[in-house]
Formats: sequence, structure tokens, C-alpha cells
Amino acid sequence: METFKKLKSFYWPYKKYFFTSLFFVLFITSITVIYPIVLQLTIDEIVLKEQYNYIPWIVIGFLSLMAIKGFSAFFHQYLGDMFGIQSVYRLRNELYEKLQRLPFSYYDNAKTGDLMSRLTADVEGFRFFLSFGFSELVRFFLLVAGTLTVMFIYSVPLTLVTIAALPFLAVAVYRFDKRVHPAFRNIRKSFGKLNTNVQENISGIQTVKALSREDFEISKFNQANGHYKDNYLSTSLVWAKYFPLMELIGNISVVALLAYGSVLVMQGGLKPGELVAFFSLVWYLMMPIMHLGFVINMFSQSKASGERLLEILEADETIRNKDNTVEVASIKGHVTFKNVSLRYKQEDTLALNNVSFDAPAGKIIGLIGGTGSGKTSLTQLMTRFYTPTSGEIFIDGRDITDYSLKTLRSNIGVVLQESFLFSSTIKANISYGRPDASMETIIDAAKRAQAHDFIMELPNGYDTMLGERGMGLSGGQKQRISIARAICVDPKILILDDSTSAVDMTTEFNIQKALKEVMKGKTTFIIAHRISSLKHADEIIVFDNGSIIERGTHDELVEKHGYYKRIYDIQYKDQKAVLQSTVG
Repeated sequence: METFKKLKSFYWPYKKYFFTSLFFVLFITSITVIYPIVLQLTIDEIVLKEQYNYIPWIVIGFLSLMAIKGFSAFFHQYLGDMFGIQSVYRLRNELYEKLQRLPFSYYDNAKTGDLMSRLTADVEGFRFFLSFGFSELVRFFLLVAGTLTVMFIYSVPLTLVTIAALPFLAVAVYRFDKRVHPAFRNIRKSFGKLNTNVQENISGIQTVKALSREDFEISKFNQANGHYKDNYLSTSLVWAKYFPLMELIGNISVVALLAYGSVLVMQGGLKPGELVAFFSLVWYLMMPIMHLGFVINMFSQSKASGERLLEILEADETIRNKDNTVEVASIKGHVTFKNVSLRYKQEDTLALNNVSFDAPAGKIIGLIGGTGSGKTSLTQLMTRFYTPTSGEIFIDGRDITDYSLKTLRSNIGVVLQESFLFSSTIKANISYGRPDASMETIIDAAKRAQAHDFIMELPNGYDTMLGERGMGLSGGQKQRISIARAICVDPKILILDDSTSAVDMTTEFNIQKALKEVMKGKTTFIIAHRISSLKHADEIIVFDNGSIIERGTHDELVEKHGYYKRIYDIQYKDQKAVLQSTVG
């Protein structure tokens, strides 16, 4: 029950629904146990004694009991559902909020399909046990206790003969539980992998089709689907082994009851009606115990689901606000790195190695270097997407951990290399970071990002609905909307991570021209592979293998004849060759 103890805070506030549901379970169970007693009285006291004038009253009594039982069953089920649904409503919200708070490092290894499976199938599995499983366990104990009490009242010897099989049934149920729980955990895991395959294939369908890998993806899905099928079949095998065994033990007990009970009736030690009542009661005893397998099955699924949900809820939030954080409306944007190093994983090499620089407010800093040299890592530390392994980072002379995450990130605008747009209107995408922005502000941001013209050509302009991940727009159009989104926030620090890589040279020139005005008064970090994108920067920092190897203005770096000069020569040599071939 450790899993349920850890998740207690989600369902215990709604315990009134649970206990009220149990109140009606008490009625249902009591009426169930009364049925055989009424049957025994009908046979022994009315039929055998020919008191037929009481039969109408017996019928009315039966109908009344059934009406009360039906009324109780309705409220039991409804309140049980209320208990489960209200509980997982809070749980699902908490899981989603937790996912929003978890750091980037968590998502480096997490799979989208698996997370989706946890927030849907696993939450639902846990809810089902809350709604029905708990009350079924209580009903089991009540029914067994009530049944045994009535059986002992009728005949102690016959009861002892009947329950002789119970230890064997209990062992079978216990062994079933030990086998079925790991089996259901495997099912949940394989279902998560299946979801991941579907999600990745749909997200990357263009790449799949472009490279003619449909057959490979079908094969991969078939493999994951086969694994899910095999896990389910192995679980079904456990069921197939144990349920017939439990039923056999129950039937042996019934045969023993009929044999010994018949002898007692013939000897006069038991009335015929009591034997008939015993026959009903024994199934009230055996069926719940056999049904206990289903309840355990439900419990095992719920426990497996709860464990997977706890993996999210108990994940370490390595990046969070510390006590007494500073809340400010605006910052100046003076950024300082002091001996900063970053290692993503313990076994990885350093992504940044002893990096130090100072970027006064309003300056433009260019970052250039090969792939994996540390450019993006630097900006991700600035926004506290990751925590440095060593060193300190300051903004306006204050350690960035002193600021609340909301203050820090609301003052930093980021345009990533891979533009992500939501399935919403263009207007909502541009104003995503500033929902209260006026239409004039949104249009101004779009104009500065060279996006206004193509937006107005769309059927519904700014109210055009975009498909998933911005489907329907070209890469360059998506990138310009992302730039407009960053401009709309009006940040004091602007990070452009290769943000014009998907646009042509003419559009890049126009965007840079517009951004020059936007950059005024803002500390701007431009990550680029094209020297043309950052040659106007106040300082250019050149990275290689996580370290700063050169720094200075464009002219200073060209004169040094180092790494930057080699990049410059390659790019402008190619440009000259293109121009000469065009003239020729």
C-alpha cells in the first residue's frame, strides 16, 4: 500500500464521497446476506408447513429488499465515481504542473509518448481502482464476515467442512497477485513505448516520407505492438492458469457441502431450507474470494500506474526558486559570466569550460563556433534552463538565482533555431508571451520581423488558425513569427539562436535591418553560423570545444588571422565564387 500512501493527498480530501459510498455498500451487503435467510424461512416455515397465506408478504418483502438494494447500488456507484473522478482531477492537474516545473534535463531523456501514456492511461487506471477497487475490497470483507456468521449459526460442522478449502483458495489468490503485478507493470511500460512510436512517427511524417522509410516505421511499430501483445498474452496466461484453479477449489467446496449437508438433512441435524440457504451462502463466500482475483488484478494495475505517476511527481526539480527571490518588473540587462563550466551528465565532457565574459546592458554580443562548441549552452544557462556545474552568472550585478524564474525569463526573449508554433491563431502565437498585448503591438512586432506582409495574404490574416507545430507555413515563415513573438515580449535581453537560418539572404537582410532598431537598449546575444548575421556586433566571442578561443570586434578578429578569419575566408570565398560565376 506504499504507493497509495504516497498518493493519499490527492484522494483523501474527497473521503466523504468514499465513506458515504461505503455506507450504501453496507446496505447492499446486508441485503445480499439476508436473501438466503428469507429463502430458508420460505422453505422451512412456509412451504413445508403449508403456510401459503404468508407468500404474498414474502413477495412484498423480496420486492422491498430489491428496491432498497437497487437504490443503494445507484448511490454507491455514483459516489464511488465522484470519489475517483475528483481525486484524479487534482492528480492530473498536479502531474501537468509538475511537468511544467521540471528542468530541461528531465526532458533530455523523457519520451513524449510515454509521458502522454502516464497522463492518460495510467491516471485512468488509478482512477478505476479508486472508484471501484477500494469499495470492492470493503465489500469483500463485509460479505465474507456476514456469510460466515450466518453459516456458523445454521451449522458449525457444515461450515467447517465448507471452509476447509479456503486456505488453498487463499494461497492461489496470493500466488496470482505475485505473478500479475509485474506483468501489468510490463504492460504499462510497453504501452508507453507504443505511444512513443506513434507520436514520433506522426511528428516526423515528412522526414519518413522524404526518405521512403515507411516500411521501416511500420516494422518498428509492429515490433512495439508485438511486444505490447506479448506482455498482454503473458498476463492472460497468468489469468488462465489461476482462475480455473480457484474455480475448481470453489466447486470442490460446494460438492463437499452438498454431500455432507445431505447426510445432515437425512439425519435430521439440518433442515432442507437451511441446506438450500447454505448452498447460496457458500457461493457468497467462494465467489468474493474468486472475485478477489479481479480486485487484485485491478489493484495491481492501479499500483503499477501509481508507481509510474510517482516517478513524475517525485522527479527532482533541480531548478526552482530559492527563498526570498527578487521580483522586479524590469532589468537593465548587464550580463556577466565568471569561470562558468557546464557538464550535462556526470559521464559527459564539459559543454562549457571556464567561460568568463562581460556584456554591458544594451550591447550586442555575437557567438560563433562549430556545432557543439557551447554557444547554445551558454544562453541556456542564462535563462536557467540548466544549472552550471561551477562558476557564477550575474545579471545587473546580482546572481541569477536571486531572481525568481518568472522575473528572469519574462525579461529574456528567446528565438530558437527550431521554431515551435502552437495549434492556435497567428495572433495568439505572437502574443503568447504577452497575452495582454494590443493588436497594434502584435502588428508592430510582426512588421519588425518581416512577417506582416505574408500574414495579411493568408485567408484570415492574424486570425488564421495554424496546424500542429505551425503546419501550413514554411520554415522561414514560422521563424519570422517566432521572432515576432520574442519582439512582442519587449525583453531587456534578446537571444537569437541561429534565428534566421531558415530564411533567404534577402529576408535575412530585411529582418536584421528591422532587428537593429529592436536591439536598441537591449542586450542581445546572436548565435549564428553566418558571419553576415553578427559582423555588426559590439563583441564577437568565438567558441571551440566549450571554451572561448577568440573575442573582439569583427575587424579585430579578421586581423588576427585565427579561427574566425578562417570561417570568414571560407564564407566570403564561396560568396565571391558565386558572384564571379554569375557575372561570367
